[in-house]
Amino acid sequence: MHPATGAVRPPADLAPRLDLVEELHGTPVPDPYRWLEDADDPRTREWSRWQAAAWEDWAGRAPGRERLRERVGQLMATGSVGAPVHRGARVFRTRRAVDGELGVLTVTDGAGTRTLVDPLALDPSGTTTLDAWRPSPEGDLLAYQLSEGGTEESVLRVLDVATGEVVDGPLDRARYSPVAWLPDAGDGERRFYYVRRLPPEQLPEGERQYHRRVWLHRVGADPATDVEVFGGPVPGDPEGAPPLPLTTYYGVWTSRDGRWLVVSAADGTAPRNDVWLADLRGADPARPPFREVVRGLDASTGVWVGRDGRLYAFTDLDAPRGRLAVADPATPGPEHWRDLLPQARDALLEDVAVLDGEELDRPLLVAGWTRHALSSLSVHELGSGQRLPGGAGALELPGSGSVGGLVTRGEPGHDLWFSFTATTVPSEVWHWDARTGGLELESRPPGAVEVPAVTSRLLECASADGTTVRLLLTARADAVDGAGRPLRPAPAVLYGYGGFGISMSPHYSPDALAWVEAGGVHVVAQLRGGGEEGEDWHRAGTRGSKQNVFDDFLAAARHLVTEGWTTPGQLVAEGGSNGGLLVGAALTQAPEAFAGIVCSAPLLDMVRYERHGLGATWSEEYGSAAVEEEFRWLLAYSPYHRVVEGTEYPAVLFTVFDGDSRVDPLHARKLCAALQRATASQRPVLLRAEGDVGHGARSVSRSAALAADRLAFAAAATGLDVAR
Repeated sequence: MHPATGAVRPPADLAPRLDLVEELHGTPVPDPYRWLEDADDPRTREWSRWQAAAWEDWAGRAPGRERLRERVGQLMATGSVGAPVHRGARVFRTRRAVDGELGVLTVTDGAGTRTLVDPLALDPSGTTTLDAWRPSPEGDLLAYQLSEGGTEESVLRVLDVATGEVVDGPLDRARYSPVAWLPDAGDGERRFYYVRRLPPEQLPEGERQYHRRVWLHRVGADPATDVEVFGGPVPGDPEGAPPLPLTTYYGVWTSRDGRWLVVSAADGTAPRNDVWLADLRGADPARPPFREVVRGLDASTGVWVGRDGRLYAFTDLDAPRGRLAVADPATPGPEHWRDLLPQARDALLEDVAVLDGEELDRPLLVAGWTRHALSSLSVHELGSGQRLPGGAGALELPGSGSVGGLVTRGEPGHDLWFSFTATTVPSEVWHWDARTGGLELESRPPGAVEVPAVTSRLLECASADGTTVRLLLTARADAVDGAGRPLRPAPAVLYGYGGFGISMSPHYSPDALAWVEAGGVHVVAQLRGGGEEGEDWHRAGTRGSKQNVFDDFLAAARHLVTEGWTTPGQLVAEGGSNGGLLVGAALTQAPEAFAGIVCSAPLLDMVRYERHGLGATWSEEYGSAAVEEEFRWLLAYSPYHRVVEGTEYPAVLFTVFDGDSRVDPLHARKLCAALQRATASQRPVLLRAEGDVGHGARSVSRSAALAADRLAFAAAATGLDVAR
């Protein structure tokens, strides 16, 4: 039997459908597979073992699976290199060798280049990842965070850069923690601010992943003696005022000279935050004299104080496409802001960098922009924000693609580094010298690979309400005519995300290239809910407007068919995390539009999503089932609740990860069980579960294996021959 056909159904006694109906806000809500929420329930374990065997049986017969793994591995064998981070005479950067499973952190100084942190040396199993790192201002100490054993629970340590010896840690409960160093005061005490959750014994069991605080830590000291500097009662609030929500995330920043401290606070992933500023000159750093910068406004803002003494505010307040304003730190509130870079009409302000070295005629400001997710860089006078005239006002990028973070020395200088990637260009590092205007390739990945000859273009289509939706399409160069039109319909993968203001920008994608090389078409949709067109675009796909995202995606699918790129019998929808919700909704709202669905680490039971993983932090994106109106939004599109018995569903592959602490695999288990029972088609519904790995980073070989399995499934569903 061809692996694209054949229904997959466990025995009825292994997947019982319970008569469980819960009434919420006067509405009966069936939940027949709630028992699958408990991973430790013996019934769930037995069901999961059956699903694992079904997947292995299917995968073992999938044509071209090993060839795909080989080819994706070849395209991943570029290695990688990160932008340099300068601290004094030392340069820190990440690298991954051509045959490396994980990246390592290196340092270059007078003694040469050596490795500081190698996750694979610490854990040969490959399940430990380097999550974040931050050198001290002097470059002699390094704070770094590891998630060990696929847990996604970052543990913070400090090492001596000269010796490589760990001198502090482990500090646990530091997941998603920034590190903000204070400079060496010469008193023998080295300190930094960081974010850590309260001890679990102080909290109810259901709240132990929340309750973060900002702490001041002394290197080498018992973390139990750390001083809480923010997160309880808000400085300046009257006694008895309510504290910030338990789901609050904090940001913390210090100026290189140690004078200024900034703390920001956002409730979960809400698109707004509050900001406080403290002048530490002459103050006790354990008791910073905070003053409000932004409080209670519906906007996202980041602030810092520059070496010129001005407060800089990067904000979408009254500017959904972003703007940069300046003020006096003594009067930091928005009413005192003056625009340095006003909001652009048709581009998003993504990043800025200051170059103010003595060798420059005047201090400069470099701004990073995107238009429909394609990057550009402009150059301005720092004092006025005026763009430099003529060709001096823009940096000519090496192509159409995506620019990564703008990096300077962090002290007065004239050097700028940034990463650049495109569809066929692995991420490389470029250097711009502001004295000469010279732009040159600073470093590229160590491995050279032969990429297929492809063509990429930006398509436009109209969504259900007439909104223009853009699609980044990649096809083999010999699959289009001279006008860029398809010669014939081809198997296609339509990928989408559409959430949390995240933009789908062009980048080097080995799995997409392997698919296109085999004769397929790969398309990435820029949907509402994302960040491609600014904060208004994001909010047009959130909460009560979430259906817009699904409408955009289905409009994209129809457009690809209408324009001759593919057919419904050759089209696979793919998405992960919030994108898993997207393709789950597309699956249950328009099953006839697709031959297959690849749904990774998804949210699917939107009535109960807040009860699991980090769901409680996402109510600003989706709404809360505790609020009647919002419950009705959620129930209306919740994929798990829209399954209809006797429907001919497409082939479906769920991929989940046992260490995923963000999106619980229970979502995929429940919808998988519902679909296996309900589908009237002879197409498989399968669950691929992977242990010892979480929602984020993973080793190269694991990434290649997962990509190959997804592609093999898509190929079987669409008839693409990938075995050659």
